[in-house]
Amino acid sequence: MQYIENILGAIGNTPLIKLNKITSEIDALVLAKVEFFNPGNSVKDRMALKMVEDAEADGRLKPGGTIVEGTSGNTGMGLALTAIIKGYKLICVSTDKQSKEKFDILRAVGAQVIVCPTDVAPDDPKSYYSTSKRIGEETPNSWYVNQYDNPSNALAHYEQTGPEIWKQTEGKITHFVVGVGTGGTISGVGKYLKEQNPDIKIWGVDSYGSVFKKYHETGIFDEKEIYPYITEGIGEDILPENVNFEIIDGFEKVTDKDAAVYTRKLAREEGIFAGNSCGAAVKGVLQLKKHFGPDDVVVVLLHDSGSRYVGKMYNDLWMKKNGFL
Repeated sequence: MQYIENILGAIGNTPLIKLNKITSEIDALVLAKVEFFNPGNSVKDRMALKMVEDAEADGRLKPGGTIVEGTSGNTGMGLALTAIIKGYKLICVSTDKQSKEKFDILRAVGAQVIVCPTDVAPDDPKSYYSTSKRIGEETPNSWYVNQYDNPSNALAHYEQTGPEIWKQTEGKITHFVVGVGTGGTISGVGKYLKEQNPDIKIWGVDSYGSVFKKYHETGIFDEKEIYPYITEGIGEDILPENVNFEIIDGFEKVTDKDAAVYTRKLAREEGIFAGNSCGAAVKGVLQLKKHFGPDDVVVVLLHDSGSRYVGKMYNDLWMKKNGFL
């Protein structure tokens, strides 16, 4: 009989799907690494399990303990699945810019959810960074994950996602494009791919209101770059330790409107019901088209499922309210 021992065994080995209509103006083969095929419907399942297993191994996470993390939603879901199977409690701290669906899903799988304001500085006591860290310090027998600076985040993608992409493309990949938030995916996958072939180009997709692009190009952390934006899951107002800027060839910024519009275009033109940052990633590929030639193989990672955004990017009223339709 063929079966998986528990839901965690379904993580990984996600498909590469060729994009056709939405990338028709690009003179290259564009393949989407569709991560919503993971059981928690996002790429974050991979690193959530890896971070928990590594914390168990070195004693940071003890039996019956409580996992505490600040999350935009997807890492929380990966941690929730892991916590269910391994018998831990989970407290997720998030921000009020995230979709209601994310919070509903997290609560449905047993997580406690605490919502903090988005429009505060990272070191403000009310920020989700500060709040999650404080809860981790105050909760008995708890472990604060800190996905931004946790090396197991990038290591998961170095050990799993990168090798999968290399094998699936038979080593023919020439460009890897992905939205950057904690930096784990781009850094882990990028490190692995560059080790196989140093000529592979690694591109990060960033949001307006985020510091990544300017910092990568100038080495300056410019607070003037920071302002509230709508796109979920990518961009930061901090520099996570997981972002390895040395292996990244460049960043491309995508507007909130384009991210939302291309999220919907992915669903309507390719039948890929993906999340908000996926629209940003695909628009980033289109903006980078001058870098691609007819013999190139471009892999763009689609981070999560559209089910998290039914009340936002997939809702006409919300789109009109934000001036996107």
